[in-house]
Amino acid sequence: MTALARFCFRRRFTVIGAWFALLLVLGGISASSGSGYADDFSLPGTESARAFELLQKNFKTQSGDQDQVVFHVRDGKVTDPAVQARAEAALRRIGKAKHVAEIASPFSKAGAQQISKDGRTAYATVAFDGEAQDVGIPAYKRVIDRAEAARGGGLQVELGGQGIQFATQQQGNAGEIVGLLAAAVVLFIAFGSLLAMLTPLLTAVFGLGTALAAANLLAHAVTTATFAPILATLIGLGVGIDYALFIITRHRNAVKAGSTPAEAVELALNTSGRAVLFAGATVCVALLGLLVLGQSFLNGVALAASLTVLFVMAAAITLLPAFLRVVGVRVLSRKERRRLATGEPVADGAWARWAAFVQRRPAALAAGALVLMIALALPMTGLRLGSSDAGQDPASSTTRKAYDLLADGFGPGFNGQLQLVAKTPSGKADLPAVARLAKAVGAERGIAFASAPVPSPNGKVALISALPSTAPQAAATSDLITRLRDDVVPAATKGTNVSVAVGGVTAIFDDFADVLTGKLPLFIGVIVLLGCLLLMLAFRSLLVPVVAAAMNLLAAGAAFGVVTLVFQEGFGADLIGAGQGPIEAFLPVIMLAILFGLSMDYQVFLVSRMHEEWTHTGDNARAVRVGQADTGRVITAAATIMVAVFGSFVLGGQRVIAEFGVGLAAAVLLDAFVLRTVLVPSLMHLIGKANWWLPAWLDKAMPHVSVEPAEGEREGEPVPVRA
Repeated sequence: MTALARFCFRRRFTVIGAWFALLLVLGGISASSGSGYADDFSLPGTESARAFELLQKNFKTQSGDQDQVVFHVRDGKVTDPAVQARAEAALRRIGKAKHVAEIASPFSKAGAQQISKDGRTAYATVAFDGEAQDVGIPAYKRVIDRAEAARGGGLQVELGGQGIQFATQQQGNAGEIVGLLAAAVVLFIAFGSLLAMLTPLLTAVFGLGTALAAANLLAHAVTTATFAPILATLIGLGVGIDYALFIITRHRNAVKAGSTPAEAVELALNTSGRAVLFAGATVCVALLGLLVLGQSFLNGVALAASLTVLFVMAAAITLLPAFLRVVGVRVLSRKERRRLATGEPVADGAWARWAAFVQRRPAALAAGALVLMIALALPMTGLRLGSSDAGQDPASSTTRKAYDLLADGFGPGFNGQLQLVAKTPSGKADLPAVARLAKAVGAERGIAFASAPVPSPNGKVALISALPSTAPQAAATSDLITRLRDDVVPAATKGTNVSVAVGGVTAIFDDFADVLTGKLPLFIGVIVLLGCLLLMLAFRSLLVPVVAAAMNLLAAGAAFGVVTLVFQEGFGADLIGAGQGPIEAFLPVIMLAILFGLSMDYQVFLVSRMHEEWTHTGDNARAVRVGQADTGRVITAAATIMVAVFGSFVLGGQRVIAEFGVGLAAAVLLDAFVLRTVLVPSLMHLIGKANWWLPAWLDKAMPHVSVEPAEGEREGEPVPVRA
């Protein structure tokens, strides 16, 4: 690290120019290639996947995206001549739009079922010639404009569907700007210097910009969800600023202790820089743990997020030293520079006093912190996984209005219809059995309507459409799917050649939640084991990794408890414009991966300083106290920045990102201000010297990896630098 620091410091313009060129080149290639992100996932082996495959193979259905144009009148009926003429004119204009393949009008002979019983609501289905990401936002915007032009004269027109939601959701994120501004405020308060504030921000922005361009190129080769770039931005801003903050803080402390800027950069990279490398590696390992789930939908997210962490970490250990050479001693505030010139000591005794207090009352403080974390985690026991839809969109959005109009006009289950796909190997001879099944399904509690079987053109399958009486996100709908699969379908098809798969969008997301829940223990085991091994290598201890893993799980549990309270139970959901409903099925695994990585960051920075002191003194009480006193300020400042960044993403208008923002902000807040400043030091005081115990045979068997600084390079000791 010393050689790297020296090169980047001396060749500052070369390094800055190289990063600038890399950003321009990757950004240009990424922009010219277009977006590679797509919400495309498969669940091989599940019943909903079998139903989908049977429909694709046997029905000549549109393979592209299908959306709805909803017409509604408060007075009269949509079939009144003036209203119908207005609606039909809009549909004709929409039919001429680019990428529109077909329109199923409610005013055609076959469209009677597309008009509500009270005659006040009707919908047209607009079929496109490709999936949403292929059709593109401009094409959807044209359809939206032509549909909304028909509004007026008592006619309300709203649009719904995956493509419309894709086109109307907020593409930019105000959270990025708000998060950067909040981080700037915290950094300025912490450093009191404009240049010291700007340096970590610029470093993080360079790393993040390059990473996002590279991630978009990767998305062309690996299926990556459309929310991945926002999630990568959320993670990249948080860890990028934090990594730069850890290094620049060590650099500033060394300058204040009398080192030259060149000496201070070498010391900072040789201490905090090595900790950054180790912390970044733990984040990447945790994120890449998502690969064990075997879900292509998550693989791209894991790779994009890991790539972002790698780029911002690389910027922190290369670009930041170059910036520090440009800034020089102006990395200190004017007051600090005056004190340095006069030899007046600069010290902050608040954290030293708090560390001493923790040392005196470890048992009471540990018990209090533990009770708080468990209390916050309790709501997680009622966590229900599923998928949000337009029913959780902002109330002012056209997709939410269309969703509500359809639910009011056709029943709450209209937006989550089930599809029972029956294989009929004997062709028409099996249709009576399928008809009996349709009758049994229609009579089942929780079913509002079940259609007569519709045979495929080749006679190999038949389709029954079933309308639940409850909303797609309702727990009763999930229970209904289970009853249909386990009881109703087997009983109705017993003794026949007919086999049935229950599918539909609602069933797909139910299966997705079941698949991920089933693999969750394996995923947790993998990331806990890998994290413990990394910490064991770094700190030559058995208990430090075990305590860290327990703290990570505790932080994750409390974060899930907060998410459950807000998004599932609705406490404060209206304040952030998030509808009440189940938690995204993929949220736990992605959040766990991120939280394990971020929690390891704080553990590494805290314990590395403790281990450094333990190595030099052999005094556990002193090591824990000094380590906490020396790192408390920077860890809480870093956490404050990360909380501000994560919390600001709630403003983005997307429920899934708001879930991540609230969950991660709560986890980091509790991790830094409860776990790392109270519970972990208290437990380490109670455990004593056993913190650092490792069997001799295991110590010999493991490779040696050092996180703490080399001998003679402790804080405040100038490092000789060749001219």
